Amino acid sequence: MAISDDQKIDYLWKKLGYGASKTDINSIKGATNESIPSPLLIRGDKLWSDSAQIPSVMPAEDTTYVGVYLDSQSSTVECTKDLTASANRTWITGLTDWIPPEFGSTYQVKVYIESAGESTPQSTGSQIFAAGSGNNDEWFFDYQSGILHFIGNNLPTGINGNVIYISGARYVGDFGVGGGSIGSNIQSLVNNIQNIQNALNNFEYSGHTQSEIDTLVAGGEPVGIVYDDTTGKFIPSTISASGGGGGSSSVPFLPLLLNDGTEEQVPLLTTFDGQELISGLLRFTLTDGNRDDIDLLISGSTP
Repeated sequence: MAISDDQKIDYLWKKLGYGASKTDINSIKGATNESIPSPLLIRGDKLWSDSAQIPSVMPAEDTTYVGVYLDSQSSTVECTKDLTASANRTWITGLTDWIPPEFGSTYQVKVYIESAGESTPQSTGSQIFAAGSGNNDEWFFDYQSGILHFIGNNLPTGINGNVIYISGARYVGDFGVGGGSIGSNIQSLVNNIQNIQNALNNFEYSGHTQSEIDTLVAGGEPVGIVYDDTTGKFIPSTISASGGGGGSSSVPFLPLLLNDGTEEQVPLLTTFDGQELISGLLRFTLTDGNRDDIDLLISGSTP
């Protein structure tokens, strides 16, 4: 026995309207009483990752993200019959991912009847409308699959011996979470994480306890993290007045704070290959532990 239309509608109502699984007939368990979630599948490989680049008005010619199908572009699509359906009932564009009117009303496809092989069917053909002509000859277009189906009981006048043409626009940008601006943002995040991991892998803290660094800071020594050529690691060390550190390299990687109770100073001292680039510090004046004033002190020269 065939499944009744009422059961099919109840399934769709619960699935689409409430994102829930149908577990019983509506008279026993309505949609608001279904408790098992059943969200629609969103395929990652079909995500329009550049959809934000689709303009609200359909462009007159192809862009990076929108392909247009118009007589003016010699690209209005001639459809083929679906031979597995009733005669002239369903027509196939052979193209997917048409942009629907939710992006703007101008994206609604236009449908024409004309003889096969015409180059300008928008001009020479007869346009037919989705609402039909008043003869129960409505059509429905599936924007994802590119299929036009005459969903009304009747077929439009003039279809016998002719073909259907479609004009509109398709999304031609990147697909998936790995493409477009989404992919760029993800790749940037991955790169940042990798850089942090590389820095941590090269940071050596052994032999330098927190109390030792605190002693250096409390004693008025500017403390930074420097790269040691011998070990190939970044290590905590004092920074000399010329910007050098305690390691065999004199380039501080990350300066730490000097705190003598009345001031905090962030060293801006650095050298490269023995050539001083810039020297100075940021100085915070402290009162009862609170930062009241800030000074920027710069000395040295730039090459």
